Amino acid sequence: MDTVVKSANKEVTIGTERPVVLIGERINPTGRKKLTAKLQSGDVEMVRSEAVKQVQYGADILDINVGASGVDEIVMLPKAVAAVMSVTDAPLCFDSHNAEALETALKIYQGKPIINSVNGQEQCLEEILPLVKKYHTAVIGLAMDDKGIPPDVDTRLKIAHKIIDRADKMGIPREDIIIDSLVTTVSTDYRAAVVTLETIQRVNKELGVNQSLGASNISFGLPEREVLNFAFLALAVERGVSCPCVNVAKVRMNALSIDLILGRDRHALRYTRGFRQLQALLKTEQESKGE
Repeated sequence: MDTVVKSANKEVTIGTERPVVLIGERINPTGRKKLTAKLQSGDVEMVRSEAVKQVQYGADILDINVGASGVDEIVMLPKAVAAVMSVTDAPLCFDSHNAEALETALKIYQGKPIINSVNGQEQCLEEILPLVKKYHTAVIGLAMDDKGIPPDVDTRLKIAHKIIDRADKMGIPREDIIIDSLVTTVSTDYRAAVVTLETIQRVNKELGVNQSLGASNISFGLPEREVLNFAFLALAVERGVSCPCVNVAKVRMNALSIDLILGRDRHALRYTRGFRQLQALLKTEQESKGE
């Protein structure tokens, strides 16, 4: 099943049998004091620079989140979207639960974005899915509800079914629904990854839709986080995740290596091309720093 998202000039197709599509996660103020301060003051220059950098490192889609204390999302989300559209052709993913902010951004967007996200809560379904229908967007559905993230596979799968069933009843195409099975850190629950991976596998088998995931959540509170993130990402992609939300600068080559190993890169062309591009980019950065 293919999910197509678009900017004014670029189209990205997400599919479980296609190479991994990377959603860049860095335009997000969570845990980032400097970006938070910029957004609070209405300054989107850092948003622009993050967008450019992520695309240079290989992001296919850019997630935009402006949610932080003291930030008016209704004003800042469309402002950030406009800023990113001015510097890159990458399709966008609007990361907000604020329906008014989402619609304000959707009105100015040129293309077909992803809304990130909806979940199993009735209020959320009632507020967000009509926007998906009205503006013909794709949407990420989180396998959680008003009780939080379920600890078991069956409940997460039940919520995923609920989201898709509700979308079906509204006439939203199945291919425009992307499920996120969610993951918490293994530092607090050693079976967290196992539950998520089993959910991903069952979503892939029973629903057949594309899947996203915030892969780095697995390693919070632990040393050598990148090692854990890569191991988890590889397992998740093999089971059905097709468009993870990641720090592209850190995992681009990892994603290319996964595609190569899974037989999605004939003659290793994408892997070798990506390696050369990364080397050239790193060299340019070193030269600009005078190293």
